[in-house]
Amino acid sequence: MGAERIIEANGVELCVETFGDAADPAILLVHGASASMLWWEDELCERIAAGRRYVIRFDNRDTGRSTSYPAGRPGYALDDLVDDAMGVLDALHLPQAHLVGRSMAGATVTRAAEQYPDRVLTLTLVTTSSGEPGLPPMSQDFLTHTANGPDPHEPGQVVDFLVGLMRIYSGGPIDEPAVRELCERDVRRTRDVAACLTNHFLIDFGSPPALARLRTPTLVVHGDRDPVFPLDHGFALLDAIRGSALLVLDNTGHELPQRTWDRFVPALLHHAC
Repeated sequence: MGAERIIEANGVELCVETFGDAADPAILLVHGASASMLWWEDELCERIAAGRRYVIRFDNRDTGRSTSYPAGRPGYALDDLVDDAMGVLDALHLPQAHLVGRSMAGATVTRAAEQYPDRVLTLTLVTTSSGEPGLPPMSQDFLTHTANGPDPHEPGQVVDFLVGLMRIYSGGPIDEPAVRELCERDVRRTRDVAACLTNHFLIDFGSPPALARLRTPTLVVHGDRDPVFPLDHGFALLDAIRGSALLVLDNTGHELPQRTWDRFVPALLHHAC
């Protein structure tokens, strides 16, 4: 496992960590709203790197150790997050990479494939959505939980909130001690917890991606019990993106628990080759 380091990319500071050999094909992992790179777990990154891939994870703006903005006033839009991802590749001297986007970051990586088609070799879209109208809504449990957020200045409350969120995401039992430890680690290293909890939900996403024109090879990965984007969101992506493939994770919610890695990692390595 490589040490975290701060790089300058696209005019901001981004915290980056790499796994594996830089000579291997690069896989850039981009996480979703309010999630730092830690939610691409160390062991998951190591497993992917063991398949002879150069794995890169990083903290988006307003998460972890990357540049933060005042809570409620993000000074950026989705296109800036796209350019951040390309800036990470630039800083690592990588002309191309396979991009994996999770949840909100599905929009980030699909926009990257639109704007930088020569740099994005493949897409993997994990627990995300096309955003088209008429798809099933988010669960009431999720909406109720997120509508009653914690005091961001009380770390214990924030950790309890995040653990509760992971229970809802899972749709089933979780390894609560391990999840709590990860939440505590994440909160400790976050520059501004209030900004982390709010700003990604306020950014301008611009026009929806033209998925029907996308020609980047795409793998859609979706849990069959996702409470945020129910499985029909995954099927909608499959229908919208020509030539895409779908991996359905059984008894899985809005997450990639360790028990799914024996299926997810080989599928990703086969796709991103």
